[in-house]
Amino acid sequence: LNESVNIVNLFVNEGEEVVSTKGKIKSWEKQYFAKYKPIETQLPLVVLINSASASASEIVAGALQDLDRAVIIGERSYGKGLVQQTRKLAYNAQLKLTVAKYYIPSGRCIQALDYSNRNDDGSVGKIADSLMTPFKTRNGRTVYDGGGIQPDIIIEKNNLENIIVSLFKEQLFFDYATEFKFKTDSISKDFILSDNQFNDFIGYLSDKEYAYKTKTEEALENLKEKAKKEDYFNQFQTEYRLLSDKLIEHKKDDLFKNKEKITEVLTAEIMSRYYYQSGRIRGGLNFDSDVEKALQILKNSNEYNSILANE
Repeated sequence: LNESVNIVNLFVNEGEEVVSTKGKIKSWEKQYFAKYKPIETQLPLVVLINSASASASEIVAGALQDLDRAVIIGERSYGKGLVQQTRKLAYNAQLKLTVAKYYIPSGRCIQALDYSNRNDDGSVGKIADSLMTPFKTRNGRTVYDGGGIQPDIIIEKNNLENIIVSLFKEQLFFDYATEFKFKTDSISKDFILSDNQFNDFIGYLSDKEYAYKTKTEEALENLKEKAKKEDYFNQFQTEYRLLSDKLIEHKKDDLFKNKEKITEVLTAEIMSRYYYQSGRIRGGLNFDSDVEKALQILKNSNEYNSILANE
């Protein structure tokens, strides 16, 4: 909590309220202000978040959004707005107890799960969109509570294709990168997998096993099961087999259809062999759509200012 306030303080004026906590007990009603002179209050700023951004990172993103100090880009954040403490119990156990909630400058709470209203099976659901309350940023932009931080610019993420998942599961990206390192003494810090190296990876996979089902195969099998239950399958099983065989034939092209993602994964994996975690991050940035959008916004002052001015 304190570090999140300090990070926001780098970019907002001393004395600004960054976050507050409210609980059933009066002693948990606290306000946290920027205490120090900032480094920079005018420099254009973008904050990247995703669905795993939680708690303190949401305070940073949310406070900068509420104060119209930064453009937020990415996915809706996790929605962890609870203040919790632990209490020791017998047998070396501990109880984690919620004592308050976080509230950012607009007055909204970022908590997504509504523990006060459980489902019949005891599970906890997210607060419904219809129950979210609108709040206003400093410049009058509308933001909502109850569901994490909604970015100003949403970047949709595509799910990994099953072939990519299978290559990960069988550690074939990992193994190829390790073999690559043994064969190649050094690479540039600006390394990106080339077309020749991609083709080499295809050759490397030629004698490897990585069974997977495409989404189309799964849908086709589901159709077969339902058709059997409804006694339709015998009427078109010949056509089904022809379609299934054709699908298997075209499945051979899946590696080339997923060339962009394979190149991205292998670039980061290989970079990590030479430059460790910083290399993995540097390699991944070449393909990061969030970073690409952030750079575009930062280079276009009119668009940047328009977003924050609510135009």
